[in-house]
Amino acid sequence: MKSSSLGGLVYSTETGRMCPTCRQSVAQCTCKASAKSAVVGDGQVRVSRQTKGRGGKSVTVVKGLALDAVALALLGKQLRSQCGSGGTVKDGVIEVQGDHVDAIMAALLLAGHKPKKAGG
Repeated sequence: MKSSSLGGLVYSTETGRMCPTCRQSVAQCTCKASAKSAVVGDGQVRVSRQTKGRGGKSVTVVKGLALDAVALALLGKQLRSQCGSGGTVKDGVIEVQGDHVDAIMAALLLAGHKPKKAGG
């Protein structure tokens, strides 16, 4: 197997570590910046309440927001503080602890999104 098929240059004495994808120095790498700004959701905003796999505790889940990672984290923080509870943002999904479906749907409508209630 050729060494070029394994990723190529990984270190240069001139610039230091090299990104194997874009072949730039790690300080000038554009791969991670474009990956972070990529939109995760499909634009169809769904709000649901789940208890499965959480020990009986309910969690309000918001999926499908067409936002980049930074905007999604800011919206998640706003929703959590508005509901007065904890939660997380991971893999393009906002999770807020507790049953706050109606409050989150109202907040998303005010923010300009068109949420749909999903699940039972």
